[in-house]
Amino acid sequence: MSLPTVSRLFRSALRTQLVPVANVSAKPAKHHVTAGEQAIAMTAFFVSILAPSSWILAHLEDYKHKKH
Repeated sequence: MSLPTVSRLFRSALRTQLVPVANVSAKPAKHHVTAGEQAIAMTAFFVSILAPSSWILAHLEDYKHKKH
């Protein structure tokens, strides 16, 4: 392969987007999310992430001393 062929290959690869990264739109949102809905969603995210890790950290000594 010569250099111009490789250059054309890279240029076409940069021009074509095979998988869309994000669906970005300049239009306003179709559904307005209220502050209450945001609070509920953030609480659910925090609980689903922090509850299991808190449980593990709270019982770490039990896991260390567990005999099989």
